[in-house]
Amino acid sequence: MDSFHDVRFPTSISFGATGGPERRVEIVALTSGREKRNLRFAHSRRHFDAGTGVRSLADLHEIVAFFEARRGSYHSFRFRDPFDMKSCVPDAAPAPDDQALGTGDGARADFQLVKRYGEGGDAYQRPIRKPVAGTVRVAVDGVERAAPAQFSVDHATGIVTFAPGAVPAPGALVSAGFAFDIAARFDTERIAISLSAFKAGQIPSIPVIEIEP
Repeated sequence: MDSFHDVRFPTSISFGATGGPERRVEIVALTSGREKRNLRFAHSRRHFDAGTGVRSLADLHEIVAFFEARRGSYHSFRFRDPFDMKSCVPDAAPAPDDQALGTGDGARADFQLVKRYGEGGDAYQRPIRKPVAGTVRVAVDGVERAAPAQFSVDHATGIVTFAPGAVPAPGALVSAGFAFDIAARFDTERIAISLSAFKAGQIPSIPVIEIEP
């Protein structure tokens, strides 16, 4: 993606952001009284207001500089979701058996990082495109593999590639653990700031929206 800047939105500010995932469902009321529901998008989209994370004038200065460097909403960037940023629960450390990526066939070398929500056939499988460098741990049939000798990770796409000689055997379960960011952009063309309002406790609105990288 040409307009993606591989830099992270200030983490200390994003940790104070409010927001979460959004689903788009089209609901049609039938004459029988029943409903027909259609899922408009396969994946959820996260919205945040980072203004709630601003605590000081220094934070405001940092946000303005980041906004200008991204040319407003033109360039996207990495954003740390304060509520969902690991392959495991928030207070645990990623482990190589956190998320199943697929099953080897003896020839397949590439596996997309994913995170599952729910169990069984109702589980939602979310592609993870922006893993954090140095956090990805991979296992095959429960045995952790070593990087970079046995696998590498594309941190722009979230694809794990096994090295020749380390490709998973047929039927072998491939799993991984990781921390991750999302690709996002500003969902506004301007940031309105009033120093008098800020000193009085009124924070600016800084909308950020997830995009498909």
